[in-house]
Amino acid sequence: MTVSTGHSPFGLHRVVDPSGEAVTLPQAARRLDTSPELAPDEVRIDVEVLNLDAASYRQLREKHTGPTGHVHGHGIRSDVLEIVEDRGKMQNPVTGSGGMLIGTVAEVGPHSPLGLVVGDRVATLVSLSLTPLHISDRLARWDGMSERVPTAGHAILFGRSVAARLPEDLHPDLALMVMDVCGAPALVTKVVQGYAARGPAPTVAVLGGAGKSGSLSLAAAREAGAGRRIAVVPVEAEAAMLRGTDLVDEVVVADARSPIALEWSVREAGGPADVTVVCVDVPGCEQPAIMATAQGGTVVYFSMATSFAAAALGAEGLAADVTMLVGNGYSPGHADLALSLVRGDDTVRRLFESRLHTHHTGQT
Repeated sequence: MTVSTGHSPFGLHRVVDPSGEAVTLPQAARRLDTSPELAPDEVRIDVEVLNLDAASYRQLREKHTGPTGHVHGHGIRSDVLEIVEDRGKMQNPVTGSGGMLIGTVAEVGPHSPLGLVVGDRVATLVSLSLTPLHISDRLARWDGMSERVPTAGHAILFGRSVAARLPEDLHPDLALMVMDVCGAPALVTKVVQGYAARGPAPTVAVLGGAGKSGSLSLAAAREAGAGRRIAVVPVEAEAAMLRGTDLVDEVVVADARSPIALEWSVREAGGPADVTVVCVDVPGCEQPAIMATAQGGTVVYFSMATSFAAAALGAEGLAADVTMLVGNGYSPGHADLALSLVRGDDTVRRLFESRLHTHHTGQT
């Protein structure tokens, strides 16, 4: 059933708190209306799987890790359920971030511009932090031990939302993981192509190069005409995944939160970088990334753990002439680009599939 009064393509009509003249956009709202009745341009999704964003899940996991290192998954599950029930969306109150979901289209409003039909299996390409979400199974099938959350319930997409049909040639969970970070390779492609068009092929450093967004960013940089590609990873096990592949020219093991160690490691590997891409899900990497970047270079922040005030003030304090970009999760064609990189690069696909395996075995 659809409703027709007072709806907005941006979802303003779904904002419950704040209300009245103080009403804001859904992402900034305290609470959303999760009613299954649709406005004419909305779509209702029967939810199958949530994928919590990395920064949010890390914060919850650290909160529920005991002094002996034991992770209390039931505490993580309880927190996520409480957040969704309280806010009508999955938005971590500490990180402000959410994630995305897989589901099946259950109903489409008659004026929906999204091009979806009932029965389509889709991944939402907008954050759970602004998506009305109702959970009906109390997360009974989730042990809290991975970012992947099997569940049941419904979600609402607005007229200005974005969703993509799941590709038939990839496992749905693999496709979800790729689409969750598809904004990263799209923006890296634009930035690197801009440098390559103006002069020498740029040196690109990716902090967190063995991760999801990091590996896709390295592949995108290669395809866009980057020169030297440097991956920074925190441990030797991740370095071993990348060494000897055509994703990188150099792999360095360094703490991305350490200004001196990171700057020295990147310089020894052929830096400073013309383009530095931050894909790690921990705070404190803002100024180190700036120090690893050449004067006149660009730093792209894709981590939701980034403090943009720290980045801006840090650049000022370091007298760093760098352009700083916020990683936008949306760009036309971003999902297709990311999926094509996974299909066409065995190393990237192997990295994603290894993460998919650990998700299915309850590891992190």
